Amino acid sequence: MTELHPDLKRILISTEDIQTRVKELADQVSNDFIHADPLYLIGILKGAFIFLADLTRHLQVPHRVDFMALSSYGKTTVSGAVRILMDLREPIEGQHVMIIEDILDSGQTLNYLYRVLRERNPASLHTCVLLRKDRHGLEFPIDYLGFEIPDVWVVGYGLDFADRHRTLPYIAELKRK
Repeated sequence: MTELHPDLKRILISTEDIQTRVKELADQVSNDFIHADPLYLIGILKGAFIFLADLTRHLQVPHRVDFMALSSYGKTTVSGAVRILMDLREPIEGQHVMIIEDILDSGQTLNYLYRVLRERNPASLHTCVLLRKDRHGLEFPIDYLGFEIPDVWVVGYGLDFADRHRTLPYIAELKRK
């Protein structure tokens, strides 16, 4: 068994379960976008970089990858406002676009980004989210979802707490302090 860091309460999703689900998601996306040439994937930094890398290695359709960086979190708390820190390098008009996000927490960041990208006139716009917190009243359409998790702070597999624990190969619950 893996010895947990003292900051961590428990492993919520194992490395093996993540890899199995990522492959399943890639298979679904590949089947659904067999005629999209290419599928334009937008990874949201920093949290989605590991998920995006693993997902793209399993895709069986032509795809391109770009990144955006948004800010809605401070080091430890939700700040409220969302802003674009790094934008796309190319226009997405007429492209089949998929946003790749690590977690749907409040929904504020993804909702903002979806509206911004929709205004850029893609041929289609979809979402692929690794984790969605189980929260009442959280209604945002996700086309491809990895896992539903409890409403706890999680780290690992790209997710962090104050830039710590991001590279863990599993998803773990952070202890409350």
